[in-house]
Amino acid sequence: MAVNNVLQVTVDHIFSSVTSLIAFPFDEFNVFDYGATGSGRTDDSQAFVNAWRDACKAETQTARVIAPRLGSFLLRPIMFLGPCNPRFINFRISGTIIASGSPETWKGLDSSQWIAFKDVTGLNVYGSGIIDGQGIRWWDQSCRYHPNQKGCTKLAPTVFKFLSCKDCTLSNIYIVNSPQTHVLISDSKGFNVDNVMIQAPQDSPNTDGIHIHSSHFVQITNSIIGTGDDCISIGDYTSNIDIANIECGPGHGISIGSLGKSGGVVNVEKINIRDSSFKGTTNGARIKTWQVGQGNIRHITFENLVFDTVDNPIIIDQNYCDVRGKCKEQRTGVKISDVVYRNLYGTSSSKIAITLNCSKSVPCSGITMENINLEPIQPGKEVTASCINVQGTEDGVNPGSCLKN
Repeated sequence: MAVNNVLQVTVDHIFSSVTSLIAFPFDEFNVFDYGATGSGRTDDSQAFVNAWRDACKAETQTARVIAPRLGSFLLRPIMFLGPCNPRFINFRISGTIIASGSPETWKGLDSSQWIAFKDVTGLNVYGSGIIDGQGIRWWDQSCRYHPNQKGCTKLAPTVFKFLSCKDCTLSNIYIVNSPQTHVLISDSKGFNVDNVMIQAPQDSPNTDGIHIHSSHFVQITNSIIGTGDDCISIGDYTSNIDIANIECGPGHGISIGSLGKSGGVVNVEKINIRDSSFKGTTNGARIKTWQVGQGNIRHITFENLVFDTVDNPIIIDQNYCDVRGKCKEQRTGVKISDVVYRNLYGTSSSKIAITLNCSKSVPCSGITMENINLEPIQPGKEVTASCINVQGTEDGVNPGSCLKN
């Protein structure tokens, strides 16, 4: 039922987006008409701001902002604000959009974001263009990798932020080398991501592909994501999320979490991750919560997944803390229940292919494993399963899931 709800909302929105492209008269707002040079060297931010301003206030059913194919547009941090008059706003990126490669250009500005959309309904960001975050200078001074470096940066820009958006789409876009997270969807409802490619080096810090937070009825499909962090991560207060046909790798897999770090009440439910593949990732299907957290993660399905040389194909870590490997048992914990793993196959690059590390105080329950076959990457070796404080059932699982009925 949860998946059907997600699909219905998404299909309705896709129909609306296609309708906005075809059926209604629309006004076009080409950034070249607003003074953009497209040289890749001159700041074109104001041209984009002005084109958006006029599109947003247009008295028409549909407005279209265009960044043409022949241009390479240098942009500083921009916030595209709604609400807007048109029912639909199509933002077509056919050219290349590049960020300044120097972190110094963000001084005095919000260094957490680059291109943001806020309070917009019916937005469709699409095109054949490239969005280049120019992240290498940020990575070179990241506090995560260079904690003793004077002036290291803890916060770096996210390429795309979608904040409080409704019935929106991001499609057919190539996003590379974000200084930090590539796409953030937050406080939004009815969001569809389709046919995007997201790439950053395997050692780039905190470069999640897509992060979802406080959002509902989100679908991510038909995309290729390889970064230095999670391909897709699901944060708190999310529900009715459908993720399908994803090629993930390199990276840290598709993760629910981490959640509950500050001891707050977690609420994540009705998440479906299916028909996807993982290659050379540190994790595959992962759920991760902090010991001090509370609340629930429930009604989760991982289905029809293929793993190729993955360190931890299946992992639940309910005992996450600041000191890795030295977490002491706590009385608190996020309740993880009603999780289904079905039709999962592939190879594990570590001996423990299935890790279910749950809390003694708040054990995992209702875990179901069906038709799972995980093999070692080297013939003649073996893989095992490790289960702590877990109740559930298993049928046709290799290695033995160690679940307690």
